[in-house]
Amino acid sequence: MCGRFFRHGVTWADFQAWLNLIPPDDTDPPEATYNAAPGSYQPIIRLTHEGPAELAPALWGLVPSWWKKPLKEKSFTTFNAKSETVAEKPVFRGAFRHHRCLVPASGYYEWTGRPGAKTPFAIGLRNRRHFCFAGLYDVAHIDGSELHSFTILTTHANDATAGIHSRMPVILHPSDFDRWLDTDSRKVEDLFEPFPSEDMHVWPVGPDVGNVRNNYPGLIEET
Repeated sequence: MCGRFFRHGVTWADFQAWLNLIPPDDTDPPEATYNAAPGSYQPIIRLTHEGPAELAPALWGLVPSWWKKPLKEKSFTTFNAKSETVAEKPVFRGAFRHHRCLVPASGYYEWTGRPGAKTPFAIGLRNRRHFCFAGLYDVAHIDGSELHSFTILTTHANDATAGIHSRMPVILHPSDFDRWLDTDSRKVEDLFEPFPSEDMHVWPVGPDVGNVRNNYPGLIEET
């Protein structure tokens, strides 16, 4: 699972050096977030029809292009997609074939323990301030408006995180960004392997992260 994540602030110069993005004119880069939750708008990176990658806001919780009812009638949960079944599931397979994206992040949260007394953990990468989850996006037309939304792919946990949760998000190596975004590349199953345990950092954090209204840098401080 990946139901919360955090992202440090990134300048346009950082984005350009990291992902070869062309910064949009007169637009500020996305603000940092320390408690991104499903139902919020977050930046994703996707290819344009012209070729270059762009940064665009999208709703976390994929709404497939064939969905025509009011959003409040959507009863299925789509903030995560299992990498093992994403190519076959009707809600995700169209996006998997045509609309892959990157989700910039600095880490994510997971909880473990008995109900009512769970301990939250922050999980990030060693010596890397930013990275990208593998994501899918789609565009639905609801009530005359376009809705851009996304999901984060998950895989089985590695040794570093298995004691907290059996699943973890698919984290991509920078060398694989182009292949993931290029939907002409159909053989991408090898990218779904868990990120190496030795490259990950796991630490306990305070309970305030459990409230989605809390969003400040102190949420990721080790307790």
